[in-house]
Amino acid sequence: MISGDTIDLLAVFGGAPAFTQPLHVGRPNVGARQPFLERVESILDSKRLTNNGPQVQSFERRLEEITGVRHCVAVCNATVGLEILIRGLGLSGEVILPSFTFAATASAIAWVGLRPIFCDIDPATHNLFPGGIEAAISPRTTAILGVHVWGRPCDIDGLRAVARRHSLHLLFDAAHAFGCTYRGRPIGGFGEAEVFSFHATKFANTFEGGAIATNDDDLAARLRRTRNFGLQGADQVVEVGTNGKMSEIAAAMGLTSLDDIDQTVAANRSNYLEYLGALSDIPGISVARHDLSEQCNFQYVVAEVDAPAAGLGRDDLIRVLQAENVLARRYFYPGCHQMDPYRSHSARDQASLPATEWLVQRTVAFPTGPAVSAQDIRTIGRLVALAVRHGPEIQARLAGAE
Repeated sequence: MISGDTIDLLAVFGGAPAFTQPLHVGRPNVGARQPFLERVESILDSKRLTNNGPQVQSFERRLEEITGVRHCVAVCNATVGLEILIRGLGLSGEVILPSFTFAATASAIAWVGLRPIFCDIDPATHNLFPGGIEAAISPRTTAILGVHVWGRPCDIDGLRAVARRHSLHLLFDAAHAFGCTYRGRPIGGFGEAEVFSFHATKFANTFEGGAIATNDDDLAARLRRTRNFGLQGADQVVEVGTNGKMSEIAAAMGLTSLDDIDQTVAANRSNYLEYLGALSDIPGISVARHDLSEQCNFQYVVAEVDAPAAGLGRDDLIRVLQAENVLARRYFYPGCHQMDPYRSHSARDQASLPATEWLVQRTVAFPTGPAVSAQDIRTIGRLVALAVRHGPEIQARLAGAE
């Protein structure tokens, strides 16, 4: 219940939720409908629904312009994009990656028969820590896979130095980082290739989709063959491939998203700054900061919850917010190295990753995007402040409800 500038009751104490409609993390941005529908009509008129049609080709050219790379190879989703890239680079054995990432990053490695080796992160950046990689390198290691978490770029120079020192391939999962820059250069052109996601939850989407960005002409040609069954020409299969193509209607959605990209980023940036103002003075709550001197998509607003200082833990805070129809989420709990598919009796697989294990207990992602207003964010800030102020009481109430 909201009265003036104060929130009198939390739903967890029996009051009405602060929001009548749920606020989601990653709510899809549909974009302008008329241009999308015109593209759909064009697709239906042409009768060309897939197989590298004009919409996909146009989408790839737009991506190349934005990222400044020679080739963007559109694919059906980013997970398949990673799998195709791993095959295209001829990787084998082991690939080093952070445990603090979505499971798809590790699954892409395992799906093609390689072994993911998890490494710890820098707790300040939430990204792969170059200083910890060398201890994880073995004679079977062939690559390092960095992940640009929250759109904040990895320490690319540090990772590049380790990769060169050990003659390893370097590639990036850039699912969060389309439209972001590192030292003034767009993400997409680093390492041998980078993979973007255009899933429905991303700020630019193709319903489901992704793209592999690279400046390597030969690699791009292999990637295009691999996504199309290994075909060269009309009917000659020259290598083992898969069906990783993007459909025409997905590309039409992507082009429509790109039409509005500046407005979406501006809305995300405004929301990020609003969250900084709403949350920055609350004890135990620290918002992950973006470097405002770089371009960023501001797609994620993430905070860490320091339970002793806040008076309640991250999970209890999320339960309070969800009771108020603020569908905040934890990321990336519990860490890939703790997930069943990747746990084993191997001492190497069970290596402690203290920074990751510390961080997965603290992170919470807040709703943002054009559908979230400044007033919504100010209300969320007041909810968080109230939850912190009554932390012990809330924890007792939630514990009694279990």
